[in-house]
Amino acid sequence: ILGVRDINADHAASHIGKAQGIVTCLRATPYHCTRRKVFLPMDICMLHGVSQEDFIRGKQEKNVRDVIYDIASQAHIHLEHVR
Repeated sequence: ILGVRDINADHAASHIGKAQGIVTCLRATPYHCTRRKVFLPMDICMLHGVSQEDFIRGKQEKNVRDVIYDIASQAHIHLEHVR
């Protein structure tokens, strides 16, 4: 967008975009759950024994929080790559 042509800048922008996308998905989860939609990775949910219905019902148990933590950790990893 600014005419920057650098492979390192492209790589950093890619990781920043991925981190932002993950965080946006997490932030929108309560909104989507009120409309009975869950857009979180089911493999991570299943790893913690959490169903889509757990999110839709607004459960706050540790395993639900662990899913959110694991997904947020992926965003953090992308930011660490940028640094």
